[in-house]
Amino acid sequence: MTLVILDTIKATILGIVEGFTEFLPISSTGHLILVNQWISFSKDFTLMFDIVIQLGAILAVVVYFWKRLWPFTKDQNKNRETLNIWYKTLVGVLPAIILGALFGGIIEEKLFNPWTVAITLLAGGLIILYVEKKYKKRPEGHITSIANLSYKTALLIGLVQCLSMIPGTSRSGATIIGAMIFGASRVVATEFSFFLAVPTMLAASAYSLLKYKALLDNNQIIILAIGFVVSFIVALAIIKFLISYVQRNNFKIFGYYRIVLGIIIIAYFLIK
Repeated sequence: MTLVILDTIKATILGIVEGFTEFLPISSTGHLILVNQWISFSKDFTLMFDIVIQLGAILAVVVYFWKRLWPFTKDQNKNRETLNIWYKTLVGVLPAIILGALFGGIIEEKLFNPWTVAITLLAGGLIILYVEKKYKKRPEGHITSIANLSYKTALLIGLVQCLSMIPGTSRSGATIIGAMIFGASRVVATEFSFFLAVPTMLAASAYSLLKYKALLDNNQIIILAIGFVVSFIVALAIIKFLISYVQRNNFKIFGYYRIVLGIIIIAYFLIK
């Protein structure tokens, strides 16, 4: 009974971490790797758990943007707009699917460690501050809606997203900053990052389930369900917050946060 309670607490904490960090440009994978230094399950189950609870975050995106993502309504014009979003999203996810299939295992084996996370958090923070400084000197991006986002730009954003295969980079951070560099407004960059998350994270979660399904017992299924539900609830709140936040603010605070956290991690493991 004590072990079940302990596992429930672990799943809840990790679900909160996933839901809170998945859509902010601070790296959910990086934070989970760090938290797993103190809170984790068995090695293989931890690897699957950290990926599969992202399904809760995916569901949060689908629920929040349901009206924009459902292409089968009586309004044909709206359906065409929705399908246009899906087509561009699928184009954007192609690079990650291809490169993930080729190099995902190697990256997971070699780079999933606190040192990689610390370095990429630092580098990503500096990049965010640099882009925001440059962005401030030019008008708001010329791409002011997903409809104005070209397929070429969607593909380029998808290529930038591949950097997030390195833990600590942040999938949302890479796609948002990449989209801004290619001319998208902060709102459009953030929205497209949400849409791009759905097929990207579904593919990663499906791969993980197929790879580790034989390891699941009844207790682990319950633990996954707890992490899933907690991640969904927290992610839904974060999505609402971020959509409102980017309409009036920049991303500098996240850049500073990444830099400070990266320095703390390096200092901790040097002293340890």
